[in-house]
Amino acid sequence: MPRNPQKVPYGYEPPKQERRGTLIYYDEFEHTTNEELETALRYGEEHSFTKLVLYPLHEETVRRMTKESISAFYKREDRLHEWKQEHGQSKVAVEGWEGKRKKYTPIEAALRHLTEKYPSPHFLYLTPDTANLFASFSSFEEWIVKLRLVLSKEPERLHPKLEKFQHRWSLNTK
Repeated sequence: MPRNPQKVPYGYEPPKQERRGTLIYYDEFEHTTNEELETALRYGEEHSFTKLVLYPLHEETVRRMTKESISAFYKREDRLHEWKQEHGQSKVAVEGWEGKRKKYTPIEAALRHLTEKYPSPHFLYLTPDTANLFASFSSFEEWIVKLRLVLSKEPERLHPKLEKFQHRWSLNTK
């Protein structure tokens, strides 16, 4: 492979990237409104994230995590694609990895996939219920040091591990 040397003036420093990192919205998106999606998008723009990744959960994952039944994955994913088209956002990605797997996916596997695929630093945007659920898993302490959490609103009840790692999460106050 030939080298292509480039000439730059002495003391040249490449411009700093204004945008960096990935905001990952991890949710089932069954009851998520367009306003909540727009709030997450606004948060991502205000904090200069490179990408907002919408990660819908497979119905098997939701069933195992919460014992609730929800609509089919493809319906929720199509709704997210429609929302993305309405907003014409190239900074928004709908991650369909769980739909391809077609089975239960542990949060650890999903986070591993997302952190390998998208640029760091990684911020996980969660609803209070999902945050409390995530904090109840044994792998929470391993992941909370690798990423930060952003909660969509103040939780009514806070899991003890969320209290312990309060410095690793913040609220979307807008």
